[in-house]
Amino acid sequence: MKAALAVSSGDPSGIGPDVALAAWILREHMRLPAFFLLADAELVAARAARLGVNVPLEIATPENAATIFGEALPIVPLKHRQSDQPGVPLAENAAGTIEAIEEAVALTLAGRARAIVTCPIAKKPLYEAGFKFPGHTEFLAHLAGEHLGYAVTPVMMLAGPLLRAVPVTIHIALNKVPAVLDTVTILTVCRITALALKSQFGIANPRLAIAGLNPHAGEGGSMGIEDEVTVRPAVETLRAEGIDARGPLPADTMFHADARATYDAAICMYHDQALIPAKTLGFDDSVNVTLGLPFVRTSPDHGTAFDIAGSGRAKPDSLIAALRLADELATNRTLAT
Repeated sequence: MKAALAVSSGDPSGIGPDVALAAWILREHMRLPAFFLLADAELVAARAARLGVNVPLEIATPENAATIFGEALPIVPLKHRQSDQPGVPLAENAAGTIEAIEEAVALTLAGRARAIVTCPIAKKPLYEAGFKFPGHTEFLAHLAGEHLGYAVTPVMMLAGPLLRAVPVTIHIALNKVPAVLDTVTILTVCRITALALKSQFGIANPRLAIAGLNPHAGEGGSMGIEDEVTVRPAVETLRAEGIDARGPLPADTMFHADARATYDAAICMYHDQALIPAKTLGFDDSVNVTLGLPFVRTSPDHGTAFDIAGSGRAKPDSLIAALRLADELATNRTLAT
């Protein structure tokens, strides 16, 4: 029997527990892979009672979670206790949130879990508790680097049924993008993406469509020189390396159906250039995938949704998509090695 997926519970004041419970209820109907939840078991039980759902919970180990999964939601318990206050982010819960992520990474690297699926976290309570990383992805990269003994570069992909989109720059102000964007960074992101498309998505010859930064990809330099001096050299280098890359392309014509049929991933220069089309084409079933790590990590493409936590209104669609994709990528990764 395959090892189960490790699901870190995220911020317990958000909808992480809600969607994990809902996903387990739908396990047979949606044919979900087995997973276990790294969480405070008493908090999950309290949330199930609050939601009025009948979900049997069972304390598990990673090794017996897959066997338990059909009859109960396996919980691998945290050492740190957490307070069940939906909608109220608490710094006191941060230790458990961090522990769940660390344990998920350790178990996956040890082969005791197949992959990691992370429920959403909120940065503010983590920062209040002394968390030193900008966010989830950077922390995962740090943990991976500690294991490998060298730094890794994480790359964010939004993967949906109609589009895979990768932003080169992510959480920075738009007016800072031109100064930060350089050819080396574009090359790094593209190489990591191409490798992941081969090893995890099972695409033998990945095709990359690389967006320009400026309107109309700069119109030959008449609307900004970045596309000619920064983006185009990266495309030419990738092609010389044997990677099927095209660009810089006008972003406003990259995302209609006929255009999408010509590539396997869109490489975008900034956050919204990638996430607006990704979320428009697959708001409920797009998945956040972190490329460049020595393990598979996916995450629902939504936040903590504090405003609806504990209300029963949270939809598990994106978590279900993240579980399915993590299972598929882990299988492809194993076949590729």
